[in-house]
Amino acid sequence: MRVYFDNAATTPLDPEVLKQMYTVMETNYGNPSSIHGHGRESRTLIEKARKTVAGLLHTSPAEIFFTSGGTEADNTAIRCGITDNNIKHAITSRLEHHAVIHTLESMQKAGLIKLSFVDVDGKGTIDYKHLETLLQNNERSFVSLMHANNEIGTLTDIILVGDLCEQYNAIFHCDTVQTMGHYAHDLSKLKVHFLVCAAHKLHGPKGVGFLHVNHRVKIKPMIYGGSQERNMRGGTENLYGIVGLAKALDVAYAEMGQHQQDIQGLKTYMIDQLKEHIPGIGFNGEIDPDKSLYTVLNVSLPEMEMADMLLFNLDIAGISASGGSACSSGTDIGSHVLAAIGASPTRPSVRFSFSKYNTKEEVDYTVAKLRELCLVSA
Repeated sequence: MRVYFDNAATTPLDPEVLKQMYTVMETNYGNPSSIHGHGRESRTLIEKARKTVAGLLHTSPAEIFFTSGGTEADNTAIRCGITDNNIKHAITSRLEHHAVIHTLESMQKAGLIKLSFVDVDGKGTIDYKHLETLLQNNERSFVSLMHANNEIGTLTDIILVGDLCEQYNAIFHCDTVQTMGHYAHDLSKLKVHFLVCAAHKLHGPKGVGFLHVNHRVKIKPMIYGGSQERNMRGGTENLYGIVGLAKALDVAYAEMGQHQQDIQGLKTYMIDQLKEHIPGIGFNGEIDPDKSLYTVLNVSLPEMEMADMLLFNLDIAGISASGGSACSSGTDIGSHVLAAIGASPTRPSVRFSFSKYNTKEEVDYTVAKLRELCLVSA
């Protein structure tokens, strides 16, 4: 049996998305910047996709800029949002994706900003009182906090963060890579300046995403070389990827309610089965459905010999999972997220992340294999 439980790393392409992209690949090859008929047809498809995305998020198409993915979008928001608005202080957490932390740390090292880290508790929940203190005690700040943690699934109350940022005139950047297409984001109400998406996290294609830039904040391009994306991002647009992104998001919104129910049920079932069959099992981050991303479950296993071989042994059994951040899969670097919440360094951890294509039979098989590995290594 082969089981794919690494959907927080990337998701399989939805057949409807593939069909839409294939049609465009066959018939639309004009450069969207060209003024002839072939180019205009491609441009029309891009602008239709932009309107689809904007409509689902309740914002203006003028605030949606297509990128190569979440990392580029995060970097653009942070670097341009800070420098172009003369911001000298930034606030983030030690739980953020490296696309955020490493970017901010590089700016601090260059002397461009002072960087503060907001406190988090043992489940990865932001200390909102400490966040307000940091906002009060510093000049105008740039706040970068993700909606849901990619390793442990703990949710941040981004409505509260947005309200605090508005109160203290701060700029708010939110990495929503893990929650886009899984929760409805209403940008007509959410007080956020930058918001990020990567299509491959919601059954779309790799190599494409978007950055939402609220009209209240102004930035210059990070990538120069052309007038694409209304002079905000040089480079010929990824037409097929952009079409696929819009279709994936459209499908995700149409199916969202049912998938939330089904996938949360699968996650809850796995939690119950792990508790029943593996003594001493634990969980990193929140598992309360109201406080946790329903697609992610980070499991803390009892101490075992050869813990460093756990993911390898799961792979041998046909189970794809991750030991930490998806972008660090396959490395032996410890998880900065688990370290930040004080997780035990002697207990191996595995992140299982689910999609609409997973089943209870796959959960049963995975729990059984985990139990075998725990018994052998005890």
